Amino acid sequence: MLMKHRIVNRKIKLIWDFRGPEASEIARHHEKHLQQYILAEDLPINITGFKDLSSAHSIAFMVVEENDMIRVRDALIPHRGEVYEEFA
Repeated sequence: MLMKHRIVNRKIKLIWDFRGPEASEIARHHEKHLQQYILAEDLPINITGFKDLSSAHSIAFMVVEENDMIRVRDALIPHRGEVYEEFA
């Protein structure tokens, strides 16, 4: 029996860390630039956000398809990344 393999294009969450008393404000502002980049590059996914992890540590993030990750990573230089999992 021949099994068909389904190729799944994973989504990668690229993350920028900001620290210090202005971290939250900077992360919010950085997200706006990520949204602009998505529009300018016509990326297929439009998921961005920011999150305060503590009073002195915030992140901004964007989600890209795995096949776009290297191009976006090299252009925007995130601090880290992780596999993005959507929850229903």
